[in-house]
Amino acid sequence: MCEKSYQDINAETIDRWIDEGWEWGKAIDHQTYADALAGKWDVLLTPTKPVPHEWFGELRGKKLLGLASGGGQQMPVFAALGADCTVLDYSVKQLESERMVAEREGYSIETVRADMTKRLPFEDNSFDIIFHPVSNCYVREVEPIWRECFRVLKPGGILLSGLDMGWNFAIDEEHNCRLCRLPFDPLADAEQRKVLEEAGDGVQFSHTVTEQIGGQLKAGFILTDLYEDTNGTGVLHAYGIPSFTATRAVKPE
Repeated sequence: MCEKSYQDINAETIDRWIDEGWEWGKAIDHQTYADALAGKWDVLLTPTKPVPHEWFGELRGKKLLGLASGGGQQMPVFAALGADCTVLDYSVKQLESERMVAEREGYSIETVRADMTKRLPFEDNSFDIIFHPVSNCYVREVEPIWRECFRVLKPGGILLSGLDMGWNFAIDEEHNCRLCRLPFDPLADAEQRKVLEEAGDGVQFSHTVTEQIGGQLKAGFILTDLYEDTNGTGVLHAYGIPSFTATRAVKPE
């Protein structure tokens, strides 16, 4: 029997987390959807800071891809604002949540189960906006993802991304903030993989600024804005150390 890929392990891990009440697997309620219909809304790319509304522009009629963005949290808001939404995720339960909210609220959404480390199952120039919350920590190589985002976006299209910048892998908060060696790559380091397995945390990876932001630039994007965010809890948050960056980039026309 073939060993499971790390992508399959992560999909199963996230499905389990959802059963356990994972914060990022809880779909929005009806009132949040109704508020969005009335123009009261916010969405997150990173744990605590809402994305500036001006990063989106007019959403009505735009084709929007939620990349690794399942869970029924952001896509319902975008649908309420008039976007034509497609969501791609590798977690079965995250996609189930998307379909549940869409059926409950009476809008249409295309759900696609696919691995974002592979070629995205869309034609060139398909989308106006890609919304990509923190999820690159579950993939080993991020630069191919940026190239695929560039390919499937229309000229002038917008890429909005939430990025884990590595502090969460560099510091072990459970053991008095012990420093850990980077890069964090459990496929190359057996001890790192053992730590994740014992915690039930799937297979996660650290990435550099060069990979995360430099990779977007190398793919052809123009960076137009960014902001930093913390975990929202824990020692790093208490000391005001930003663990995440949200970026807005555009594909040149």
